[in-house]
Amino acid sequence: MNSEFTIAVHCLVFLSMKEDCMANSEDLSHSVGTHPARVRKVLSVLRKHGYLTTKEGAHGGYLLNRPSDEIKLGELYRLVAGGSLGPNWCSGESGSPCVVSSNMRDVMGGIYDGGEEALSIYFDRISIEDVKHRIGKSEGISKSMNELLRQDKD
Repeated sequence: MNSEFTIAVHCLVFLSMKEDCMANSEDLSHSVGTHPARVRKVLSVLRKHGYLTTKEGAHGGYLLNRPSDEIKLGELYRLVAGGSLGPNWCSGESGSPCVVSSNMRDVMGGIYDGGEEALSIYFDRISIEDVKHRIGKSEGISKSMNELLRQDKD
């Protein structure tokens, strides 16, 4: 799987937490932990497909264009990472006298296609809002653990 999917999800969750505030590519790249140009590449695709609006200029940036509960990870996966589950190289050679070699690409291609479909269906059940909620739960767990650790020291 490629990292553009994770960058897309990360940026959309970040923007959904900012609600009506804009964030620029520097803010987003700092949160993602990668170069701003890499983030802008993904944001460009998201903007082109209506997930984001942008404002140019000194106080410009990106703003979420759709409610976070309506954006499903499946649509993002298909947009930026579809087809990436399968490997770039597959063993075998069509036309080979070896029955395994001559059929491996087609058979594995079908298997990876099935995996893509199953993954896409799974991701269709998860929204950006769901990811935001899971992050909130993790943050709450982290805070609770830190409080318990402090209490143990006292």
